[in-house]
Amino acid sequence: MQKKEQVSALQISFMIMLFEIGSTPLFLLGGKAKQDSWLAMFTGSMAGFILLMLLMWIQQSSLGTDLIGMLKLHFGRYAGSVIGGIYSLYFAYQSMRNVRDLGELTSLTMLQKTPMSITMLIFVLIALYAIWKGAEVVFRLPEVLLPLVLSFYVLLVLLLGIMGSLDFNRLGPVFENGFKPIADAALPEIVSFPFGQMIVFLMLWSLWDKPGVPVKNTVVAYLLISIFLIFMNALNIAVLGPNVAGISQLPFLKTVRTLSSLKFIERLDILVSIQLFIGLLIKMMLFFFCSVKAVAELTGKPAKWWVFPVGAVIYGASFLERDYTQHIAIGLGPSLRIDPVFQVAIPLLLALSILLRSRFARSSS
Repeated sequence: MQKKEQVSALQISFMIMLFEIGSTPLFLLGGKAKQDSWLAMFTGSMAGFILLMLLMWIQQSSLGTDLIGMLKLHFGRYAGSVIGGIYSLYFAYQSMRNVRDLGELTSLTMLQKTPMSITMLIFVLIALYAIWKGAEVVFRLPEVLLPLVLSFYVLLVLLLGIMGSLDFNRLGPVFENGFKPIADAALPEIVSFPFGQMIVFLMLWSLWDKPGVPVKNTVVAYLLISIFLIFMNALNIAVLGPNVAGISQLPFLKTVRTLSSLKFIERLDILVSIQLFIGLLIKMMLFFFCSVKAVAELTGKPAKWWVFPVGAVIYGASFLERDYTQHIAIGLGPSLRIDPVFQVAIPLLLALSILLRSRFARSSS
């Protein structure tokens, strides 16, 4: 959280991968495209890659500065501070959504009789402790957790293959209704979640131990995790079929439960839940971290002053939605319509301001 704290390029790449995984495999994103949902995921990842190029260019043009500093520089001290404050609330809101996801997932799969208020409080306190310890601790976690998560996913895919659960013929016919349903499913929903959420790294790239952006590590991590998420979308359809996967609340859990005929392993859905807990915890923690970092820069006070207040706001806000149905409806409805403002519109204005400033600087010189 302080300027002396630095993270390595490898830590950033691991964080990108685990952050992008999050809860994404839990759902069938692009389900409106039915058997072409994996193509919708591919389309969304390519659009997200263009957005990532824009974000990296903005960061390269503003060396050593994070999003809050960029907003103050290009929009003026007061307007930039207001927009920065809204971004802090946006990051806290996204963190709150992940806290609620963690609570609901725990209640659905493991601890049905434990109040969600207790489980969500535990997750918030874990994140709070890591953020209190600083950026170096936060970025050290993916180095340990990412290999574990990917190993579990590989094991589950191998078991599905061995048991003959995979039928990739269910992915056809490809482009049955043309490209329009695929584009409609991908834009803006899949771009906003999860690929557009890379906006948080405008708060984080400045922590790199070298100036600028670790471009190679960032691009490789993004492409690898995009391939993984596309495959996981295809996997759900290959096991469940487009109709069942499309109406399932948690299709990946349903996919893994098809392995219940195994005689030597039971309750594999617990393994899936643990993977999702890790992904959601990291995503929640990173949004929490960025919200605290933004408030600290806006107020000029040490970040540790804001860890507990921001954590309390996130925890309290996680109870605003009545139930899981409303939580999902808001997350896949109004939230996705607001996201492009923060993920696309404001970064485009920042890029335009950078271009205009550089042009005026060249003309005056």
